[in-house]
Amino acid sequence: MILIADSGSTKTNWIALTNEGETFFKIDTKGLNPAVFAKDTLYERIISKEELHQIKDKVKYIYFYGAGCGTATARNYLKEVFADIFIHAKMEIYEDTLAAAKSLRTDKPGVVCILGTGSNCSYYDGKNLHQKITSLGYILMDDASGNYYGKQLIRDFYYHKMPQDLAEKFNNSYDLSADVIKEKLYKHDNPNTYLAQFGRFLIENKNCEYSQNVIKVGLRSFVENQILQFEQSKEVPIYFVGSIAHFLEKEIKEVFEEYGLKLGKIVRHPIITLAEGLAESLAANPKV
Repeated sequence: MILIADSGSTKTNWIALTNEGETFFKIDTKGLNPAVFAKDTLYERIISKEELHQIKDKVKYIYFYGAGCGTATARNYLKEVFADIFIHAKMEIYEDTLAAAKSLRTDKPGVVCILGTGSNCSYYDGKNLHQKITSLGYILMDDASGNYYGKQLIRDFYYHKMPQDLAEKFNNSYDLSADVIKEKLYKHDNPNTYLAQFGRFLIENKNCEYSQNVIKVGLRSFVENQILQFEQSKEVPIYFVGSIAHFLEKEIKEVFEEYGLKLGKIVRHPIITLAEGLAESLAANPKV
């Protein structure tokens, strides 16, 4: 049995393949970011999923692509968790930007971006990824991500910068009491995931002037701080993966016109094409 996973802080998509490359199951678990969660949390999120528990002794290979896996320390941290569960498995753990690049299934250069709960950006030369900036996570970075937009909405709501009609709608959609917000942010696990849930409200109400301004300020910040760090960015396509990018395609195109950038394709769920590529290899060589 082979497992392939694409993980963010909010959710992990899993696909299990047989040795012949046939899909055994597709499931989701909560996010498995080793930079955010303690080992016992990671362990529980995996072992509590019945489908994973049932095949844990049968898994021979794990291909894991995840947010927070950009350093050797983080990868080893996650490997220790996996090793306690999938005791017979060899594993390869990579940063989620590699999943984004591989999901494009192209050998042509481009800039590969992630816009989901968090955000990231790398240059892909057709074979390897190159990154100039080390992400410091949701508090200091993650421009244009779900948690970035969630933070902006809450700030604007409390600073009375949100239009009144939208503020009333926002208040009716969530519990925005100060005590609840502070408890979620400072006393609970994964506050980045909590903030990211508000990004959905922005997307659902994105056509008003206020929302368009918030969205495009975030996208411009992402372009200037992340994409433009690569001198090739105005010569190659800019690709995106992630739900935020999927739902903000129109706004991304408009901001790109301002900067003279070329938008490539947007992949919402990279695990599908990752699994297809692996399945093809397994079908051709079942011993892989």
